[in-house]
Amino acid sequence: MTLLYTPGEPAGIGPDLILQAAAQGLSRPVAAVADPHLLERRALRLGLKIDIEPVNRPPEKPAPAGRLAVLPVRLCGLDRPGHPDPAHAPYVLACLRRALVHCRAAPTRHALVTGPLHKGVVNRAGIPFTGHTEYLARLAGGHPVMMLACPGLRVALVTTHLPLRAVADAITPRRLTRVLRILHRDLMRRFGVSRPHILVCGLNPHAGEEGHLGREELEVIRPVLDRLRAEGLRLTGPLPADTLFTPNHLKEADAVLAMYHDQGLPVLKHLGFGHAVNITLGLPIVRTSVDHGTALELAATGRARTGSLLAAMEAAAAMLDAQGSGEIVRR
Repeated sequence: MTLLYTPGEPAGIGPDLILQAAAQGLSRPVAAVADPHLLERRALRLGLKIDIEPVNRPPEKPAPAGRLAVLPVRLCGLDRPGHPDPAHAPYVLACLRRALVHCRAAPTRHALVTGPLHKGVVNRAGIPFTGHTEYLARLAGGHPVMMLACPGLRVALVTTHLPLRAVADAITPRRLTRVLRILHRDLMRRFGVSRPHILVCGLNPHAGEEGHLGREELEVIRPVLDRLRAEGLRLTGPLPADTLFTPNHLKEADAVLAMYHDQGLPVLKHLGFGHAVNITLGLPIVRTSVDHGTALELAATGRARTGSLLAAMEAAAAMLDAQGSGEIVRR
């Protein structure tokens, strides 16, 4: 099992995180997919003594503290911590592509862990780009479903990065059905849950209050849930989001499905910020990511915290273990 890490935006904290983690020692085989010279320069700025070891294939054993294996991808020009350059956008995407090649070749042995990138910088380079998740899905196939997780809570999303005025139209029976089936399947396949119990948020305040505050629950969400329950899925909802995230509801749930980004993620990030993990379901590979952005102001300062990266690595390893062992958590 090897975890392949892409640092993302060269001017952000992505390179810092893997170097700081490598300085302490990593318990799993890990390879950064990046420019070795960039990492050497950043280690020097951080005052870290790291042996950067270019390799041609993912390592099979953990490296000792102070050593980091790197699958090389060349960065044209120099990085300036804190100052992103659109000219580096092709490099950022090339790192993702190289990591994806290895993961697709051995999806039960390799997982992808991504550092933060800057979507705006990639778009300013003239490359249409909506995010890691959509880019990986375009290359690897599948229907991506974003889920964030921290100890005690998993929250998946029906819609992701959409303007709020576009959300209601995007919640169609087809999309909701597909997302619920993927969430149900991957809770079993990736997390070893035998009979997942999923709580489903309504879209409107009070889950529409029987049509008085919106009809999406009556006309879209509830009919989909009824059909999927008839297939055997354990679904509770639609529930008002303002009361769903309470201990009484969550204690028997394996995941929550929120209708849009800011309905579910503020709760999860309040509970687990700095230790939460962004997980992409619905792909043919295991992919996790940190739950934060590029933090340009912290790049090369030594003040970046590795908690979310380490949590993302542990989550990816656990998902590989679960799908490899076939062990089931009884609920």
